[in-house]
Amino acid sequence: MLTALSIRNIVLIEALDLTFTGGLGVLTGETGAGKSILLDALGLVLGNRAETSLVRAGTDEASVTATFEFSRLPETIKTALAEAAIEIEGGEGLILRRRIKVDGASKAFVNDQPVGAALLRELAPALVELHGQHDDRGLVNPRGHRQLLDQFAGADLAGVTSAWKAWRTAEERLAQARSAIDQAKEDQDLLIAHLAELTELQPQAGEEARLAGARADMQKGEKLTGDLEELRHLWDGSDSPLASLRVAARKLDRIAPEHPLLAEALAALDRAVIEASEAEDKLNAAGNALHHDPEALDHAETRLFELRALARKHRCDVDALPELMRTMRAQLDAIEASDAELDSLEAAAKETHEIYRARAEALHANRVAAAMRLDEAVAAELAPLKLDAARFRTAVADLPEERWGAAGMDSVEFLISTNPGADFAPLGKIASGGELSRFILALKVALAEKGGAATVIFDEIDRGVGGAVASAIGERLARLADGGQLLAVTHSPQVAARGGTHYVIAKSSEGTVTKTSVALLDAAGRQEEIARMLSGAEITSEARAQADRLLEGV
Repeated sequence: MLTALSIRNIVLIEALDLTFTGGLGVLTGETGAGKSILLDALGLVLGNRAETSLVRAGTDEASVTATFEFSRLPETIKTALAEAAIEIEGGEGLILRRRIKVDGASKAFVNDQPVGAALLRELAPALVELHGQHDDRGLVNPRGHRQLLDQFAGADLAGVTSAWKAWRTAEERLAQARSAIDQAKEDQDLLIAHLAELTELQPQAGEEARLAGARADMQKGEKLTGDLEELRHLWDGSDSPLASLRVAARKLDRIAPEHPLLAEALAALDRAVIEASEAEDKLNAAGNALHHDPEALDHAETRLFELRALARKHRCDVDALPELMRTMRAQLDAIEASDAELDSLEAAAKETHEIYRARAEALHANRVAAAMRLDEAVAAELAPLKLDAARFRTAVADLPEERWGAAGMDSVEFLISTNPGADFAPLGKIASGGELSRFILALKVALAEKGGAATVIFDEIDRGVGGAVASAIGERLARLADGGQLLAVTHSPQVAARGGTHYVIAKSSEGTVTKTSVALLDAAGRQEEIARMLSGAEITSEARAQADRLLEGV
């Protein structure tokens, strides 16, 4: 709840420090005393637009600080603070501060950490709920009516939300599969043609290197063919060097025993024959290795050209062609199996849709039943508030499928009819200021303990009414404030008498300087202020007696 409000240099307020407690607090004062300034100041710290007109004349800067305390921090506030990287210790209060300079510059703080005004606006709905004469937010805004009805009904949206997410996920997967398959089928003819080329060529891993090596060897053989032929002619025949060495060795073998040197010469000659034989074998082996078949060379070059051309076509390496062929074959297989996949995804989408619809329809039934109970609860509050000719209805309507969502398939709006026979219309469209405030009060009473902001403020909800109606308003405000915090700006003594705390707002002038002040009244001060509200400028003994009766009556 709101525990403190500190204001500096806001319009007519020079310096003001207020403390608040739980229960019903009332703020009274003469017309024009500056009650709206308090609300404007509070609105500034809750993220409203920083108007330079709020800065008190003759000063450069204005500021407002509001302190809130909680027995348990609301989840919405926890989430917003976590996203802004602001840590709040357990039991620590929440301090919002806003500064505005006369040149229009403004700064916002949460627990002394600088933040954007947008964060203040995000926190505001969980902190303060303001209902005024021309309120176009809160209970009047249809965007929040569905949530209010669900709170009243105690509806659990978790099942609907999870079913919605599952359905949307299934639909997205189906759409993605359909798109991928449609695209694949568009490319199917080209894919078949490419796969046919690859299948006909049948590229093998490492084939490029093997073909390039073989081609290089055959090209070398072609170049050395002439030299090898000359060597072959030199080594072949009876007059070849090897034949001459062998003849010489045979002749020397006959005479070698005659002298040791001849034996050594024979040994050397035998070695020469062996080396020459080995050379001849190497030459023959080299000739065989370098021998090339022109057709084989042509085949290798043609094959290498085809492989490289196909790799360029597909913008990959030659060694990647075998994997590309397998990938294309798998793609074609997937296209052929796509019908079965689509059937499975369509079945999943249908099943999740049916689950969502069943849960949303159950939620719809819960809302319809709760709407009837809410209508009855509001209707019971209208007569005491002098709205006995009015009717209230909670309209629960089916949404078209394209507008279904995580919160179900319904729209919810609060409608009223202020005169017998008149058509129902949106709450904020046909009610006058006084009527609107009383309708909102009736709604708040009906929705009591079903959630809402930590602090509720009613601004002149009793305007234009008095007597029994004002008493009924005061009784309901006190009931709403029980266990919480409610502040009411009022002109009604019947409402003021219900307050647990009473603040009076006054305006004073000293020369050309006008100031607004706020004071917390004690028991005697309360009696005097309520007597003033009863009698006007001149407070009579009868007014004081009536004030006593009002205070004793609560």
